[in-house]
Amino acid sequence: MSPDKQTLDELRIDRRPTPKNRPRPWLAVLGLAAIAAVAGVVWWLNRPKAAVVRTILVQETAAGGQKTLLNASGYVTARRQATVSSKVTGKVIEVMVEEGMKIEAGQILARIDSSNVEKGLRLAEAQSEAARKALDETQANLEQAERELGRFTQLAANKVASQSDLDRAEAEAKSLRARLEKQKADVVVSERDVAQWEQQLDDTVIRAPFSGIVTSKNAQPGEMISPMSAGGSFTRTGICTLVDMSSLEIEVDVNESYINRVEPGQRVEATLDSYPDWHIPSKVIAIIPTADRQKATVKVRVGFEKLEPRILPDMGVKVAFQGAEERQTARQSIAIPKSAIQQRDGRDVVWIARDGRVEKRAVNVGAPRGDEVTVAAGLNGGERVVVEGADKLADGDRITESKR
Repeated sequence: MSPDKQTLDELRIDRRPTPKNRPRPWLAVLGLAAIAAVAGVVWWLNRPKAAVVRTILVQETAAGGQKTLLNASGYVTARRQATVSSKVTGKVIEVMVEEGMKIEAGQILARIDSSNVEKGLRLAEAQSEAARKALDETQANLEQAERELGRFTQLAANKVASQSDLDRAEAEAKSLRARLEKQKADVVVSERDVAQWEQQLDDTVIRAPFSGIVTSKNAQPGEMISPMSAGGSFTRTGICTLVDMSSLEIEVDVNESYINRVEPGQRVEATLDSYPDWHIPSKVIAIIPTADRQKATVKVRVGFEKLEPRILPDMGVKVAFQGAEERQTARQSIAIPKSAIQQRDGRDVVWIARDGRVEKRAVNVGAPRGDEVTVAAGLNGGERVVVEGADKLADGDRITESKR
């Protein structure tokens, strides 16, 4: 081949068509998977959050009854209640309590003007100090007299001093000994006088005799207070009324014709007039061994098994003295808090927690007992019922049970 032809062949343009790309189906599958993954992440981030609720475990109990032997009425009273007053008469300068305050035993309630007592105390302290100084002086004179007596005794034995000088020295020493004993007694008297004035000063500070709650404030700064009534209505006899709430009990008057139905330790169901649906377990503490001739009644003391802040002194209360318990084993009862009952479409429903979701359940509600209500039908023992956080729930919603 000639060089010219070879050069022309190198310059020739190849017109052959290029082969087309083969189809790649795996790229489409990969794209669809990526789209599905992104959609799943978006759904997961925007899914409804689980509602936080509190649940309780439903338990069945055998429904038992007690026969009521006697009904009576009375009042809540406090075994420890006092109108705190002062031991001395004086003007109130400070009152440190208000109604409803909780007071500890020994806490300061009020102060009385103590200016006169403080001056008397300072005078008694000065007199006591003077008595001790006089005692020191007499002690020094006695030591000198005893030394003189020793010298005169020796001189008289050697016939140098007369008997009269010896007698005079002995009399002086005896006189100083007697004076020293008297002044020692004077020091004791002055110290007791100081202690008396200190006690009077302490009496101007009024303290709580026991722990309790202030139910009334009876005096104000500037008023006179006295342990006894004096000066008409211008003198107070008490600073405040203190009640020991742990000593609350019930006093009822039982007709003497039925007192044979009551005995110490007997079970009692008490109902406060303020809370007619709250039945409080109680028991008989004692039967007062005397009768009221005019009313033909016998006083009975009834104690609460558990005290609560809702129980206040002087509240009216009705009591039912119970007889022997009557078991009814054929019927079971379920009691749940009132907060678990919701109203949906005019019906009473509860929410049952199961496997992280809730189920709406219609129930038949019985008579309420305090903060609880009896469920006659619709619940079984062992199920978990939502008692808090059920206001916005729907059937099938996810939930998280609180650990409170």
